[in-house]
Amino acid sequence: MNHDTIIVLDYGAQYSQLIARRVREAHVYCELFSWRTPAEKIMALNPKGFILSGGPNSVYDDGAPTLPDYVLQSGKPVLGICYGMQLLAHRLGGRVAGSQRREYGPAHIQVDAAANPLFVGIIPPDSLASLPVWMSHGDKVEALPPGFVPLAHTENAPFAAAADVARGYYAVQFHPEVVHTPQGKEILRNFVQVICGAAADWTPAHFIEAQVAQIRAQVGEGQVVLGLSGGVDSSVAAAIIHQAIGDQLTCIFVDHGLMRQGEGEQVVKTFQQNMGLKLIAVNAIEELLEALDGVTEPERKRKIIGEKFVRLFEREANKLGQIDFLAQGTIYPDVIESASKDRPDAHTIKTHHNVGGLPEDMNFELVEPLRWLFKDEVRRIGTELGLPDSLIWRQPFPGPGLAIRCLGEITWERLERLRQADAILIDELGQAGMLRGATSQAFAVLLPVKSVGVMGDGRTYEEVIALRAVTTDDFMTADWARLPYELLARVSGRIVNEVKGVNRVVYDITSKPPGTIEWE
Repeated sequence: MNHDTIIVLDYGAQYSQLIARRVREAHVYCELFSWRTPAEKIMALNPKGFILSGGPNSVYDDGAPTLPDYVLQSGKPVLGICYGMQLLAHRLGGRVAGSQRREYGPAHIQVDAAANPLFVGIIPPDSLASLPVWMSHGDKVEALPPGFVPLAHTENAPFAAAADVARGYYAVQFHPEVVHTPQGKEILRNFVQVICGAAADWTPAHFIEAQVAQIRAQVGEGQVVLGLSGGVDSSVAAAIIHQAIGDQLTCIFVDHGLMRQGEGEQVVKTFQQNMGLKLIAVNAIEELLEALDGVTEPERKRKIIGEKFVRLFEREANKLGQIDFLAQGTIYPDVIESASKDRPDAHTIKTHHNVGGLPEDMNFELVEPLRWLFKDEVRRIGTELGLPDSLIWRQPFPGPGLAIRCLGEITWERLERLRQADAILIDELGQAGMLRGATSQAFAVLLPVKSVGVMGDGRTYEEVIALRAVTTDDFMTADWARLPYELLARVSGRIVNEVKGVNRVVYDITSKPPGTIEWE
């Protein structure tokens, strides 16, 4: 892709990827790499500038992450955030020290240089404004390197922001990438557009054009199969690949019995009749349930489903003749959470079906057109491609399906129980107008525990349903949705009365972090 590119170097901050997302929201392309990435790989992208992320280390720690030589040698602008600021200052001759009073959470910075390019358009150039920001640091810069001037301060940090304008070096102690810094988007936009001079051409239309060309170059005359689940990611992937290579793409829908209520029939109807894609529907319910018999450990479930998924593809591909490529709807959060080879410093949170769950002896080359997109970007691409809103704004659904929402043993009876409960929740949210905007993702989870209840005049000992509903912009962080009590009461009442084998309903009020959105 021919775009001006910003490089974010990851120093282990929990949400370094949010920096990348904010830069892309400014319509500038950027990629996230470990600070250990070889210089050749980074410089091959001809970056317009660098952003150094935060991180958990002190610059004085033994083995602390360092600033690669190529960053300063490039002559390109650099923005250091939190640890990135301390690292930049330390490398250039400043002094960093531990603070007796740490700052974690909301704070206000006093801007001392409103006319600086970093703050242009945010506050009047001659004013001394106070801006709300989010701090998360112990160490702080006590003395600036030669050539730097202070831009902002707090009561605790004399240099909350600083710059060497002549060399294009900027540093902030706060976190502009998080929503708790309201003007953070504008600060990052000023850095990438005004200071780095990057063109704001990262748009859905440009992305589609570039991906179509890239897919054609990769695939050539080859044949491609894609596993179609009917979810947003695989649907958008199918649409963009179909635009690139037409009938060279064959979509395979595997009905593994792990879909939501009525979903299998809807997928076939939508893509065969409405979109005109070549679609093969495979009934693999018995095969998948047999493979999952007695399996309760979530990572084993994911690995088994990933293995079966690919083997079914290979079997169907053999029937079709020569198939060269496997297409997937992998998106950026999948890659990050699976700590794939592209981000070796990260810890694996869970294996994603589209990333780490594939067998090593797979006989296909992968085509993943959405691999570097966040969920909101995928939806914008889908709209640009003309996909219906009902598809684009469909509730997200994991690759392994209900297998990771049916905690414990997987049986057809338990899956049916979960399907019915989930359908009731979605139905009530839909009737309340809360499926779009008020919730980003909502679903039911069947727990592997039983509880005592009373129904009628009799004692019951039945399973428990947990309801999960979250709000999020990017699916990297999420908060639990504050659903109305009346809605929760209706959902609970219906589930207990309509779903055989369930006598208790609970609501999950865990945010991400510390929890993940899915339970497994």
